[in-house]
Amino acid sequence: MLKHLQEEESLHVLDIGPTSATNVNLLTGLGHSLFMSDLVIEAQRAEWRKLFEEDPAAVGDFLDQNLNFKGRLFDVVLLWTTLDFVPASLALPMIARLHANLNQRGRILAFFHSKLSAEETIFYRYHVTESDRVEMQEAERLPLRQVYTTRQIEKLFSSYKTCKFFLAKDNLAEVLVTR
Repeated sequence: MLKHLQEEESLHVLDIGPTSATNVNLLTGLGHSLFMSDLVIEAQRAEWRKLFEEDPAAVGDFLDQNLNFKGRLFDVVLLWTTLDFVPASLALPMIARLHANLNQRGRILAFFHSKLSAEETIFYRYHVTESDRVEMQEAERLPLRQVYTTRQIEKLFSSYKTCKFFLAKDNLAEVLVTR
């Protein structure tokens, strides 16, 4: 993904996670437009948690409020570990919304936990660097909602052209998806 970001010009990038000054500086410094949306923290708000439990239609309302780009299309989405920390009912609709807002051949970088390590885990802010490493900084302590198997991840992204898996450190799998 870093090679793609360095080689291409004027990409529209969506960073789904806590605001990272490092990402803002690096990505805009490469000449890209950056948009941010912190879905995990927003989904943790008490009013959304209650709505998700009581009303399945709340998922659509949540996405309308938090992933409404008014027709803007993206070339890159940095999804990080978002799907592990949001309610399972949000995962498939979120992936569909991203598909609708991703340019042809657009790419998604997602990380997935490979196992549950504890009831409480750390939700990280991820920082893109000029090297092939991604830096992680603790954002909050949140419960890991689910761990997806490789097959479940493939099903989530079944409407996309490719889905490539790579092993990462710290019990994470790195997934590169192309629309």
